[in-house]
Amino acid sequence: MDFHYPSASSLGLLNAIMSVGSLVALPVVPYIADGLGRRAGILTGCIIMIIGVVVQSAAMKLSMFIGARFLIGFGVAIAHGASPLLLTELTHPQHRATFTTIYNTTWYLGSIVAAWLTFGTFHIQNHWAWRIPSIVQAFPSILQLTFIWFVPESPRFLIAKGKVEQAHKVLADVHANGNLDDEVVMLELNEIRDTLKLEQEFEGNNWTELFKTPGNRHRLIILCSVGFFSQWSGNGLVSYYLTLVLDQIGITDTNTQLVINGVLQIVNFIVAVGQCFFVDRIGRRTLFLISTAGMMMAFIVQTICSARFVVDGTDAAANSVVAFIFIYYVFYNIAFSGLLVGYSVEILPYNIRAKGMTLMFLCVDLALFFNQYVNPVALKHIHWKYYIVYCVWLGFELFIVWKFYIETRNTPLEEIAKYFDGEDAVVGGAVATEKSKALAAEMGGLGTVNMTEKDGLAVEHREL
Repeated sequence: MDFHYPSASSLGLLNAIMSVGSLVALPVVPYIADGLGRRAGILTGCIIMIIGVVVQSAAMKLSMFIGARFLIGFGVAIAHGASPLLLTELTHPQHRATFTTIYNTTWYLGSIVAAWLTFGTFHIQNHWAWRIPSIVQAFPSILQLTFIWFVPESPRFLIAKGKVEQAHKVLADVHANGNLDDEVVMLELNEIRDTLKLEQEFEGNNWTELFKTPGNRHRLIILCSVGFFSQWSGNGLVSYYLTLVLDQIGITDTNTQLVINGVLQIVNFIVAVGQCFFVDRIGRRTLFLISTAGMMMAFIVQTICSARFVVDGTDAAANSVVAFIFIYYVFYNIAFSGLLVGYSVEILPYNIRAKGMTLMFLCVDLALFFNQYVNPVALKHIHWKYYIVYCVWLGFELFIVWKFYIETRNTPLEEIAKYFDGEDAVVGGAVATEKSKALAAEMGGLGTVNMTEKDGLAVEHREL
């Protein structure tokens, strides 16, 4: 095989090996995030990614390139596993939905850079055409390594490690401009401390906790489904193999393909970031339903247009396919680009948050591996008929979202447990929960709250 011109199966391996690296790293992610800290996870992941980029950029043969991609995937899993935990646990409750949803949409910033950078380097007639994009991969990790020192550790992690005073200062700095006596800061501190104490006393933090209770099994269904759905909704065809999709509808000019990809990434970023500001207004469940139904309709039309192109070969059919690729991604980005992380991380209580997110990312990586290795082969052999598989699958996705996805908008992080665990929900801090209830009511929250006591600590559940 020519190193610079890989076959379809080799191209699949070059993409899929990064997911393999992530899969191998996932088992250690929660132990780094829970044992060493959220910041330590980010630092570790970034260092490994930079090493991988150096090796990839200097690769002289296929095995070296594949090994480098494995390292990059390994580092991505660690950094990506710790980052949303830190963000969620630092963000003010009023801004949590927006910030945590924006987090995953910034993927498109990298995608935009990659799309237009490769457009620019395409005309370079030597190995620098791919080495330059490889080198640029290191810049985000370098930025994170530089600025992570200015970001405090998660107050929930600090309290879990017995560093209550340090956590108090962090909460004051990020939520009250340094005022240690701020009422909201004191309420948050008490609620976090009491909730973690209750979780340690009545619940564990090992892997079996993910399966023990009906509430956690419900969370598990959501985590696994959103992980697979984020990659198995047909988006994997365009994300990695847009060139093959366009080739099959007669758009074979490389410049045209690169421009379509570049414009698509810009549109994706605008839509994905824009929807982040409506998460609490519209609601997570509603956004997921709109997104999944819209993707299914757009993909069905795209499939029909692709079939028509095979029959009559008209430009109208080809242009319709391109148009519905854009429409499909508008619907995809309404929910899955941002809420993949934003929704998953908030439905998990602290004691299983790192492990739950690891499981979700495991599902993402398994789906990615399948996509990256199987999609190019399937497209090559059965062409547009492969799209029918995703049309049927999207109908299944819509049913799962309708059946299992719970609305969590306008609810403080520690109190989301009530929607899954009911009367068994562990939420500490009587004063804090009363204050949170009042704030939630002001923001449009619904329901009534009942208070009970366990060993002197307040435990609350809300009946909807």
